[in-house]
Amino acid sequence: MLGRTASSLFWMSRYHERAQNVTRLLEVGFRGAIISHSGQEDGTHWTFALSCSGCEKDFAQKYDELNLRNVAAFMIFSKDNSDSVRHCLELARNNARAVRTSITAELWEAINTTWIEFNEVNPQTITQDTLPDFLAWVNQRSHLFRGALLNTILRDDGYFFSQMGNFVERADNTARILNTQYWTLLPDSDIVEDGSAERYQWSAILRALSGRRSYRFAYPNARLKAFNIAEFLILRTEMPRSLAHCYDWIADTAEDLAQFYGSREPSLDLASEISRELSEKQMREIYQQGLHEFLTEFVGKNNQFAKQLSEDYNFA
Repeated sequence: MLGRTASSLFWMSRYHERAQNVTRLLEVGFRGAIISHSGQEDGTHWTFALSCSGCEKDFAQKYDELNLRNVAAFMIFSKDNSDSVRHCLELARNNARAVRTSITAELWEAINTTWIEFNEVNPQTITQDTLPDFLAWVNQRSHLFRGALLNTILRDDGYFFSQMGNFVERADNTARILNTQYWTLLPDSDIVEDGSAERYQWSAILRALSGRRSYRFAYPNARLKAFNIAEFLILRTEMPRSLAHCYDWIADTAEDLAQFYGSREPSLDLASEISRELSEKQMREIYQQGLHEFLTEFVGKNNQFAKQLSEDYNFA
């Protein structure tokens, strides 16, 4: 496979995953903005969405007021925001179009139709009443993309690069959200009262990573606790958005890619190393190292893996 084809498949999946990640952050912000929590102002909840997506400073430079209309315009429709839903869907579609003959008709249809229908939406129609349905639509289209990828693509190198793109982006998103809110996940945060700001932040983190309900299944007899939430989203492999789960997939895909090509590149060994480190870690070790330090280091390793992969396979 040509390097530029591998690159397009990798980034096609990354951008579609990113669009869904941004959508979930907006859902959490919207939910918080319409429900009062300990007297916090609505802007607090939109700040959560902006800070976790890494675009708080860019938003502040463009808008003076923190409200639903401005946040939606910036995080969904802005052409100036490189992480807006619009920008991600457009780049996912452009990458898919570049490798149109390397993907199935079902996958192309899922991507192309999403982009066409998204472009038909007038940003002025997105209000407090219509935002939830619109965000749900983006989420559904992301699931359709993922389903088409898993159910129709041949298990060859194209599939492997697509999978790596998806889980590199997912791991990055999880780590950045946790790192942005790491102070609420320190062990001493477990001594809190119901209705506290910390407890709201815990729920917001879990919702942003689609883990609110699955947390209850993983810890059936436990209340929300900082230690459990951190462990759940970092080390529990059964949680689909945990760091350990993402690198389980990446490491397995690396093995498949090595067998497919009959050679082993440095990036594949790096994926196995990161996966092994996560499997051997205990949450108490991570706290001893420092949660913020651990997450910052992980983001760097994840970026290093993506960069090494692009060098090993000549991404254009």
